[in-house]
Amino acid sequence: MPTVLIVGASRGIGHEMAAQYRQDGWRVIATARKQEDCDGLVALGAEAHQLDVLDAESIAALAWRLDDEKIDSAWLVAGVYGPAHGSFPTGPEFDAVMHTNVLSAMRLIPIVAPLLADSKGKLAVLSSRMGSIGERSGTDGTLYRASKAALNSVLKDASITYGAQGVTCIAFHPGWVQTDMGGSGAALTVHDSVRDLRATLATVDAGANGSFLNHDGEPIAW
Repeated sequence: MPTVLIVGASRGIGHEMAAQYRQDGWRVIATARKQEDCDGLVALGAEAHQLDVLDAESIAALAWRLDDEKIDSAWLVAGVYGPAHGSFPTGPEFDAVMHTNVLSAMRLIPIVAPLLADSKGKLAVLSSRMGSIGERSGTDGTLYRASKAALNSVLKDASITYGAQGVTCIAFHPGWVQTDMGGSGAALTVHDSVRDLRATLATVDAGANGSFLNHDGEPIAW
């Protein structure tokens, strides 16, 4: 039975990932910040761990619990949008977005990636096309854009470090998805986005290491 780790599975894309992987017979290890969300993941058949990605001690505790695990795929999904305006974030706004979207990945990847090495597994981070500099045409959500561009940089570094150990590292844009963040008018349902993300990750090989891809596998400019 293959094993997947999903960090940030309390709702939206992460929760749907846990459900779809379980339906396909995978062993699912998933995290959520609140105990009641962990209980919901257990009800799906997942193994749930309480994790606050903003808390270094919480991340260290997860590392201890996962110490002997060997996993085949991992998804870092946890993220926030922050202020919608295009300029002058407050200090607390900046800290909340950058710590959640960037610092947590910088702390989690060195813990998660070695668990994938034995299986030559795949590590995916949930980025956004809004983080692309090469394709940028708007300035809304400047802080979110900056955080996803920084996350892409972290992922690219990971692809160099852990690609040498056989781990394929990919940054994904999930599409414009009908989640709390994307809104009800978004183009994709959560089910369809996750279906595509899973299918694309399953089909890429080591040659895609360090790529930035759309949910359907289309390359996106950094």
